[in-house]
Amino acid sequence: MTILKRLAAPKWWPIERKTKKFIFAPKGAYKKELSLPLLIFVRDILKLTENRKEAFNVIKKGEILVDGKKRKDPNFGLGLFNVIEIPSVNKIWRAVPKNGLSFIEISEKESKLKLCKIVNKKSLKGNKTQINLNDGRNILTNEKYSTYDSLLIQLPEQKIIDHIKFAENSVGMIFKGKNSGMIGKIKTIEKNRILMGNEKTVEVPKDFVIVVGRDEPLIKLE
Repeated sequence: MTILKRLAAPKWWPIERKTKKFIFAPKGAYKKELSLPLLIFVRDILKLTENRKEAFNVIKKGEILVDGKKRKDPNFGLGLFNVIEIPSVNKIWRAVPKNGLSFIEISEKESKLKLCKIVNKKSLKGNKTQINLNDGRNILTNEKYSTYDSLLIQLPEQKIIDHIKFAENSVGMIFKGKNSGMIGKIKTIEKNRILMGNEKTVEVPKDFVIVVGRDEPLIKLE
């Protein structure tokens, strides 16, 4: 079990700060990014349970699927574009960057799709390339992809369905900073900063943006 002090938890977490001293901390690929422990999602956002013990039991029974896989760790950190499904209530959500993380309901068809950002890659023997994605996935491929590009993958098999280049005129989404949640066209890319937007144009660090489509987002984000 990984814990942290409640007063040190991100301000956007919907928890009581002074009732108890400690709270579950997120683990996994998203723990250093926008992330929310699965237990807080079940108890404090969905309010499916009244207390920690009940939420703990629901999760331990394997009743929650994240990206198509059962997750039984209450500390499991939900992050950017994770798909969370609870078959017992016939509901599915996607995590999107708005006011921290927000959770929008999506269809069963949408639940099979996820966009991931390529954070780095590594050449292997046999002309294979290992591409490493922002959610901790590693995929071996013969195709040529670039860091910062996005891949639309099929869940849970992580089959690559589409590839979106990080390029001018692509559609991007800001997932960090004060403009988090904004979707718009990438207008210019200059070294480590980009200009993007529609009616409103903002300048943001390149690392704060994920490309989500060519003319429009490839998945439901609002």
